[in-house]
Amino acid sequence: MHTSQPSLPANCTLRRADSGDRGAIFRLVLGAKLDPTQLRWQQFWVIECQGQVVACGQLRQFADAQELGSLVVAPEWRDRGLGTLLTQHLISQASHPLYLECLGTRLAQFYRRFGFVPVSWQELPRSLKFKFGLSHFAKIILRIPVEIMTLSSH
Repeated sequence: MHTSQPSLPANCTLRRADSGDRGAIFRLVLGAKLDPTQLRWQQFWVIECQGQVVACGQLRQFADAQELGSLVVAPEWRDRGLGTLLTQHLISQASHPLYLECLGTRLAQFYRRFGFVPVSWQELPRSLKFKFGLSHFAKIILRIPVEIMTLSSH
């Protein structure tokens, strides 16, 4: 179910974020119009190319689950496999059942390639029900196309 492993472009490295990456992570997340309120640089991995952070993603820890979140690739670096590479890496680092939420069918299709499948709010672990509650509300009441997904191999 997993896609083949892409390779990093020349002059790019995949590494754990450090405190110096906080500004770049915040700018990437804000630029993608994602929620910036739960960013903890210690949970992030980044792809740095030519001395600049061009992609980031975090693996958030909860009591009985993990969340793949805040995955962003800078617009000028998209369509080079960086999102795929970072997603595969974060999946490989997961030690608990892995969940995510995404907006729209295009992103849901992207994550399906890695084995993520839709899951109902009722099926979520207790630690994630509050976190994803607002998304569930938006999907039901406001008809916003939010998809909550879990990695099927877990």
